[in-house]
Amino acid sequence: MHRAVNRRTSTPAPRIEEYGIIGDLQTAALVSRDGSIDWLCLPDFASAACFAKLLGDERHGYWRIAPAGAPESVTAVRRSYREGTLVLETEMDTADGTIRVIDCMPTRKQFPVLIRLVQGMRGRVPIRMELKLRFDYGDAMPWVTRSGRQLIAISGPNAVALDTRAETHGEDFTTVAEMMVGEGQGIPFQLTWFPSNQGPPSPADAWYAIETTSDWWQQWSSACAYLGPYRAAVIRSLVTLKALTHEPTGGIVAAPTTSLPEALGGVRNWDYRYCWIRDATLTLEALMLGGYHAEALSWRDWLLRAAAGDVSKLQIMYGAYGDRRLDEWTVNWLPGYEGSSPVRIGNAASRQFQLDVYGEVMSALHEASKSEGMISAAQWDFQRALMDYLEDGWRQPDEGIWEVRAERRHFTHSKVMAWVAVDRAVRTLEHVPELEGPIGSWRALRHDIHREVLERGFNSEKNAFTQSYGSGALDASLLRVPLVGFLPARDPRVTGTIEAIERELMDGGFVRRYLTSGSGEVDGLPGDEGAFLPCSFWLVDCLHMSGRSEDAVCLFEQLLAVRNDLGLLSEEYDTGAERLVGNFPQAFSHVSLINSAFLLLSAAHRPVPKQQATQRRAASDGERQRLQPSGRTHARVHGWHAGPAPRPSTDGRARARTLP
Repeated sequence: MHRAVNRRTSTPAPRIEEYGIIGDLQTAALVSRDGSIDWLCLPDFASAACFAKLLGDERHGYWRIAPAGAPESVTAVRRSYREGTLVLETEMDTADGTIRVIDCMPTRKQFPVLIRLVQGMRGRVPIRMELKLRFDYGDAMPWVTRSGRQLIAISGPNAVALDTRAETHGEDFTTVAEMMVGEGQGIPFQLTWFPSNQGPPSPADAWYAIETTSDWWQQWSSACAYLGPYRAAVIRSLVTLKALTHEPTGGIVAAPTTSLPEALGGVRNWDYRYCWIRDATLTLEALMLGGYHAEALSWRDWLLRAAAGDVSKLQIMYGAYGDRRLDEWTVNWLPGYEGSSPVRIGNAASRQFQLDVYGEVMSALHEASKSEGMISAAQWDFQRALMDYLEDGWRQPDEGIWEVRAERRHFTHSKVMAWVAVDRAVRTLEHVPELEGPIGSWRALRHDIHREVLERGFNSEKNAFTQSYGSGALDASLLRVPLVGFLPARDPRVTGTIEAIERELMDGGFVRRYLTSGSGEVDGLPGDEGAFLPCSFWLVDCLHMSGRSEDAVCLFEQLLAVRNDLGLLSEEYDTGAERLVGNFPQAFSHVSLINSAFLLLSAAHRPVPKQQATQRRAASDGERQRLQPSGRTHARVHGWHAGPAPRPSTDGRARARTLP
């Protein structure tokens, strides 16, 4: 079995699937099976990490609590989340007995707090705690002082307080505590970040904080509307999606990590601590299907704020606060996960032109308006501005959904999503005729885009849609063709595309995005990547919609089997090494899992979301008014109900998969 070792230490690098996540809805930490927190950015998702061992070694910061002599002294490890929560419990057996470490981050009141509680479960076990804080991604050693039973570590604007009754001392610029824990005993540790120009906050009661955090998550997850056979997987995915939500703004980051490689030892390492427009519609759909309409509408409102301004400069991603400047640079002092370099901070793809995001924005706003039952004048004005740009903008080549770092092309998926944008604008006017808009010219534009895609994006020799106009290469993004309603799932051109992707892009039972080339001719990057898990879930959807439901269920359960023991997924899967790769945990993978699980439910057994009525009523009137110019009113939406899908019209219009 492949098990790499960090270049600068003798400690094996944990596999990505050996990590769990805890978080407070503004940042998140990764906790390994051996009791080490190896990644944490404070105070926000995109802040500099103070624990960066994940991308380097022990010198770059970590916080480990484990039996003395671990890992050799540990004979077995068991871990799980408390049901429906983000409270992680890890039990470790030794010859002397058993301990449990409970890790959580309470939902934030003022500053981020990380609580670790060591409990004796059996016998008497010697424990060793090691805390090595290294701010600025492992580059800045703090100045540490003592204040009562608190240790205060300061580095520039950052300060962290460690509160514990355990006696601590310094070893090699590391804070260490050694103690004995007997059955029934508990020793808490609390780490709190605060601005260095302020005093440290008073510590919380660790036991109380753990229980209230557990209760909060259990109450939240109990609202899940899914009642089918995969309920546990859906709830874990929804909890993960909530954990990646930046509560103050409603933005949802793609992952809490940067530079976990798409291929071990490779250069395809990206910063995913930002919010992707690409994921907008699927995320909105997953939240609404799950019964979380308040979160869905918060995501919609974030989208409107982030995209506000010159629509010709719509970005593919933004920071959690809607920030646009995500300049990319490399961290030359970090060797990278298992030697995968460079480690990148920021994301240069944010400056790319991707035509598909216009379709994602229009589709997400359309779905949100259907759910809310109304559309604000300000929102419609913004959508009309998008349409004004697309009237000519849809003809431009772009970098495509996969953010290729090569020459722009006329990507077929991008043109399909341009069609989606126009289609959703037309459908909005058809259902809300009191809104203003040139519906006749938009219908003509929809027809023109549809016709061009069929003429130039479909390869008759392959009997499949291909990656770009005139290309013979396949691309799994074309699995979206029936999912967005461009063509019915049983159209021969769609089934031909599905079959071609099964022949050419399947790798060990999962779907690759496209075939890469070592020279970088395809996407401008050397090396390879793993199978892309969201695309594999899209194939599940296509198989089910095209009448191959047994194959769909088989693939879905195969995808569930590659989750780690905590139910978490990364972006990709290395079928050769049989391990998760890419940033972790990945929102896009969990969103796709949720949507596929709901689709696999028969229409007769789909549940009605429990919170739908109450959350619609609870939507803030003040927030709606904020999006509405003075003197303007909302248009009430009528007739947006799920129903039988109509046949495509002569312009190729087909109903997208509708919400229950």
